[in-house]
Amino acid sequence: MASLAPARTSRLRSILGGSAGNLVEWYDWYAYSAFTLYFAPHFFPKGDQTAQLLNAAAVFAVGFLMRPIGGWLMGVYGDRHGRKAGLTLSVTLMCAGSLIIALTPGYETIGAAAPTLLVIARLMQGLSVGGEYGASATYLSEMAGKKHRGFFSSFQYVTLISGQLVALLVLLVLQASLSAAALDAWGWRIPFAIGGALAVVVFWLRRRLAETESFENARGEGRRSGLFALFREHPREAAVVMLLTAGGTLAFYAYSIYLQKFLVNTAGFDRTTASQINAAALFCFMAIQPLAGALSDRIGRKPLMVAFGVLGVLLTWPIFTTLESVRNPFAAFGIMLGALVIVTGYTSINAVVKAELFPAHIRTLGVALPYALANALFGGTAEYVALWFKGAGWERGFYWYVTAMIGISLITYLKMRDTAKHSRILED
Repeated sequence: MASLAPARTSRLRSILGGSAGNLVEWYDWYAYSAFTLYFAPHFFPKGDQTAQLLNAAAVFAVGFLMRPIGGWLMGVYGDRHGRKAGLTLSVTLMCAGSLIIALTPGYETIGAAAPTLLVIARLMQGLSVGGEYGASATYLSEMAGKKHRGFFSSFQYVTLISGQLVALLVLLVLQASLSAAALDAWGWRIPFAIGGALAVVVFWLRRRLAETESFENARGEGRRSGLFALFREHPREAAVVMLLTAGGTLAFYAYSIYLQKFLVNTAGFDRTTASQINAAALFCFMAIQPLAGALSDRIGRKPLMVAFGVLGVLLTWPIFTTLESVRNPFAAFGIMLGALVIVTGYTSINAVVKAELFPAHIRTLGVALPYALANALFGGTAEYVALWFKGAGWERGFYWYVTAMIGISLITYLKMRDTAKHSRILED
């Protein structure tokens, strides 16, 4: 099967196509949050703004809950029909969801059909994002050569963060170029139209991708991917994915998305300054992912994960307690960036570590489903748990919660073998 190995240019084109699609997927996902204030009144009956935002947030939560289902269905699809097919279907669903939001008339025009279509769009996008992680992680890990697997797979988080930053940039540009009335009336549809158009471009790119050699080799084995097969044949690997994800995804959401609100609600920064600090730190965080991924190709995956676990356990409490009293924006930026540098030990290589745990015939599902479950349980709830502790009058309880979950993941890192040296991808 050596003839199936892609040439260097083909491999680079394939990795670009896989990672570019991930950027568009996450741009569309974050655009919903960024523009909720503007489109919520159009999809829900006129009334209290808080009620409208709660309705929009509930629809967002429904999309988040669809991610494990997307990880299951799209994971099986990618294992049975190919990584290329899974990536193409994923971006198709995201494209359709974005275009539905962009084109759906408001509640005053079509009544209850407006929020119904919004829910359908978010269900499609939830399925898409749930499947995109496993499909792109598997594709990038299999397509990259042995010597650079950590480096190329790190682009998954590069594109995840860049999608978030692009959504924020589109918001800032529209706020600067349109009047508030125009943005409220129709301008909020522009980012979803942009997302749909970009998804069409990525669909075209992904249709031209090469299939991975790992999938082609596994196709003739006759072994089937499925939910019961995953937990019957690979229960340990599935548990490892959930446990190593739990602390990592919680730390990522705590150090990035929630920390922006923490700077406002606890540290006392205004919203504009907090957003600027958050954007600058995320940009630097995005830039260092490939460096950490390349480092893992030299020293192994395990040292990076252990470093994240140890530093996360030791420094989460000092990070948050110090930020409580910080008033200088440059100091806040430095502390936030330091926290994100710590979590880079997880984010830069988590995709390739999971892919290296499973055989090819069930790899996409093995990566996608356990991750989606852990992400929904710990990452998706991070902000809610943090605010619950704050509302209960014991905000620092959240710091201990993050520390404890990182500690659980650290135990997993210490006990597991280094996947760079014991990779199932090498057996394909």
